[in-house]
Amino acid sequence: MAAGAPRVFVSHLVAVPVFDPGGDQVGRVRDLVAMFRVAGRPPRVLGLVVEVLSRRRIFLPMTRVTGVESGQVITTGVLNVRRFEQRPTERLVLGELLDRRVRLVETGEEVTVLDIAVQQLPARRDWEIDKVFVERGRKGGALRRRGEALTVEWSAVTGFSLEEEGQGAENLVASFERLRPVDLANVLHHLTPKRRAEVAAALDDDRLADVLEELPEDDQVEILGKLAEERAADVLEAMDPDDAADLLSELPEADKERLLTLMRPDDAADVRRLMSYEERTAGGLMTTDPIVLRPDATVADALARVRQQDLSPALAAQVYVCRPPDETPTGKYLGTVHFQRLLRDPPYTLVSSIVDSDLPPLAPDTPLPAITSHLAAYNMVSAPVVDDSGALLGAVTVDDVLDHLLPDDWRETGYHGVEGTGRAG
Repeated sequence: MAAGAPRVFVSHLVAVPVFDPGGDQVGRVRDLVAMFRVAGRPPRVLGLVVEVLSRRRIFLPMTRVTGVESGQVITTGVLNVRRFEQRPTERLVLGELLDRRVRLVETGEEVTVLDIAVQQLPARRDWEIDKVFVERGRKGGALRRRGEALTVEWSAVTGFSLEEEGQGAENLVASFERLRPVDLANVLHHLTPKRRAEVAAALDDDRLADVLEELPEDDQVEILGKLAEERAADVLEAMDPDDAADLLSELPEADKERLLTLMRPDDAADVRRLMSYEERTAGGLMTTDPIVLRPDATVADALARVRQQDLSPALAAQVYVCRPPDETPTGKYLGTVHFQRLLRDPPYTLVSSIVDSDLPPLAPDTPLPAITSHLAAYNMVSAPVVDDSGALLGAVTVDDVLDHLLPDDWRETGYHGVEGTGRAG
């Protein structure tokens, strides 16, 4: 390699923005595509997998990359927007090569791949895998420990082309640590089933729950089915009850009941209640965890609840005032206090004195079209669901409504429908 030729470790390219020559961002890097070569030659890097703004993944050939520097990728501006489809001879560097167990040629010692460096060939736009950052002495499972890390030439290791069972995912997960759940879900969706299961196993329960909520149903069922039953129940508990109910409804009856039995009784009760309603009704769409306050709570109490980090913006947009008990199903529903009103009144003000009681709630059997019209008519992002006795059952949020209005495969096809697949060349 010529001195000064650009070398980049692939973990530093995760989610790096891609710009055209005019400085406009066209997407973000999600992976690199490489092709193995014979006689121990370093694999050639064919291009980048770039997620464009519509969440579609496209292929960007390295011949159209003019710069990889300062946390950004610069292209020639010519993009083929057809969906990326991996070919049989290709390998995804991040998705398939990180965390692999390979062997040092010189000693035969088994090592774990932590990162991979790519380098541009001198006087050309071609790139190839240059070096491999590996770790010695790692043990699996509960005995895992850190060992000596070293950087070696590609030719100094062997075993990348072998099929591996039980490949870890620690370093791949670390690479995507800063991604939002919806973006990490898109990453998982494009991995192989084997790699998807390994990554899911490496995520903690809360993170996996957030990601599952953003995945297509087929991926959800596949991942849940590969988890140990006790862990699957833990993940379902960490999901929003309405999303857990939707996922469980896709399972065979025996599997559903077994997982519900393993869940905490309170969580299982919420999910069972949601599953008792028709899917495309207010009862079937609602979450059972809105912000509920008693009439003697203050504006300060309400704002403290709204500030909770794990609340979605739709749920944090209002609080519901109810008589005890204040967990759904509550006592009598008195009305709603909107976030903007909370900002206008003194902290000591009782929420019961500023409640909006004119906004009509939804009945649990309200069909989806009527829910949509209700949210649009009253300019709301969430609406209370109240039963015949006046008890608050939950709240329907606009994100759940949109999820059911969009085509069933919208998570897989992006926001703009299905386009062609493949790529030229």
